[in-house]
Amino acid sequence: MDVDIDLRSWPDGGRYRLLVDGEEVGELDYDERDGRRVLAHTGVHRSHRGHGLAARLVRRALDDARRDEVRVVPVCWYVVAYLDEHPEDRDLVHRPESGG
Repeated sequence: MDVDIDLRSWPDGGRYRLLVDGEEVGELDYDERDGRRVLAHTGVHRSHRGHGLAARLVRRALDDARRDEVRVVPVCWYVVAYLDEHPEDRDLVHRPESGG
């Protein structure tokens, strides 16, 4: 199984496309808002679930956020769960300043 992830981006967001043997089988959508990357949706086609592919999408998005020095806002439940299991990446999460 040949797995590749490519990125389609535009000024206010983008999509990571998950390709298996050249066929698109998943995606992670994000929006750029106020200097933060909002990770809005992660999905993998039913026929390809259970192989860790969604985790690969999230890993790539987090690696890119770190490289781009941008904080993330995890909205997608899967991204939230991934971050719960990977505390080493929690420094990337935007934490709103509490108003006193």
